[in-house]
Amino acid sequence: MISILETAFDPWQSIASYQQNMHKDGEYGACATFVGTMRDFNQGDTVNGMLLEHYPGMTEKHLEKIVVAAQNQWQLLDTLIIHRVGELLPNDPIVLVATWSVHRKDAFEACRFIMEDLKSKAPFWKKECVVEADQQAQKNRWVEKNTSGY
Repeated sequence: MISILETAFDPWQSIASYQQNMHKDGEYGACATFVGTMRDFNQGDTVNGMLLEHYPGMTEKHLEKIVVAAQNQWQLLDTLIIHRVGELLPNDPIVLVATWSVHRKDAFEACRFIMEDLKSKAPFWKKECVVEADQQAQKNRWVEKNTSGY
């Protein structure tokens, strides 16, 4: 399942609810998760908020391709991706990736693969509201590249 939300979500409740409704007991041996939250700093500056934009339709198709690629490489039983868009504040959950498999290796590796592709290639754009360290003035700036996960 892939979901793009404009409202806040609880990643742990989302996992529990999805798992309860979609999986029978004993079906899987592993669930690997990644939850990304908004930081209050970037490039040495304080970040007070962020506008996260996406291209509807294109973004979902890209995320679907990532999931298919992961399913082709690892033995997955299921995948859940939830991603926020819109106005965010520090500590708000931005993204949840969860993968279920019979064994932990497939779940771990697929979860990381999906997250790294999502961060580096998926059509999301971030505009931060920052206070620059040397100027103490608030301004908006587009994030040019994501932080490497490696």
